[in-house]
Amino acid sequence: MLSPHWLPYLPDEAECVRAVRMLNDGYAELAHRHPKRIASYVMLPLPHIDVALREMERGFDQLGCVGVNMNIICLNRSIAETEFEPIYAEMNRRGAILFVHPAGTGICSPFINDYRFRGAVGTSLEDATFVLHMIAKQIPHRYPNIKFIVPHLGGPIPMLLHRLDKQGRRDHPNLAEAPSVTAKKFWYDTVCYGSKAAFTCALEAFGADHLVTGSDYPVLQDYETYRDTFGYIERLGLPQADVEKILHHNAHALFGFEQSGAPAERGIR
Repeated sequence: MLSPHWLPYLPDEAECVRAVRMLNDGYAELAHRHPKRIASYVMLPLPHIDVALREMERGFDQLGCVGVNMNIICLNRSIAETEFEPIYAEMNRRGAILFVHPAGTGICSPFINDYRFRGAVGTSLEDATFVLHMIAKQIPHRYPNIKFIVPHLGGPIPMLLHRLDKQGRRDHPNLAEAPSVTAKKFWYDTVCYGSKAAFTCALEAFGADHLVTGSDYPVLQDYETYRDTFGYIERLGLPQADVEKILHHNAHALFGFEQSGAPAERGIR
C-alpha cells in the first residue's frame, strides 16, 4: 500500500491542493502500472475541508484509491477536532478505510522535542494520542462504517486499555462505550522494530484479527533488514493460525483484495 509518511498540509489552499494532487496522481499511476502488487491511498489537502472532500471523491471515483491517508496532526491541530467532522462523515458514507500516520511533531511537546526524542518516541505518542482523541470525541462510535488503521501497534495504547477503562471513564463520563471497546475496533500495524514485548502486548490487547502487516518503508531499512521487518513475526512462537492471519489474510480481508496476486496492506508506505 502506497502512502507518504508526512503529508503537505499547508496554510495556502491552492499550494496545498497542487502538492497533494501531484502526490495522488503519482501514486495512483504507479499503482495502475502494478495492479497486482500495489494499491494507493488518497491524500487530502488539509486543513481545507471543501477541497479535501473533492479530492477524496477524485481519489476514490477516478484514481481507484482503496482508502484515505491522513496525518494525525494537521498544522498543530488534532484531526479529531470538530472542523474535520465533514471528512469523517464522508468516509463513513463511503465505508472507507482510514490509515493515519504521525506527522513527526513529537506531539508538539518540548518535553519530547527538546530532548530529541521526536522520532524514537514522539511518533508512538502521536499514535496513542490519535486513539485517545478518537475515544474522547467518540468518532468511531458516531461514524461506525469507517475502518481505522493505526501504525506502530498503537504506541503505548495496548498497555493502557485497563487503566483507560478505569480512570478514562471518570474523566469522560458521557462516553457511549468503554475506551477499550473503541480502541479494539481499530486495526494496528506490526511495525515495532522487532520487539517481542511490544508485539505480544498488542496481540493480547487487540487480538490477532486486528493486526495487519506494516513495513514502515523506508524508515526501518536504516535499522534492520527488510526481511526482518516481517520475518520477526514468524520467530515469536505464535500459533501458526495467528501468523497466517497477521501476515497474509487480515489485510486482504480488510481491503477486500483477492488472496492471490493482490497488494498486501502497506507493504510500502
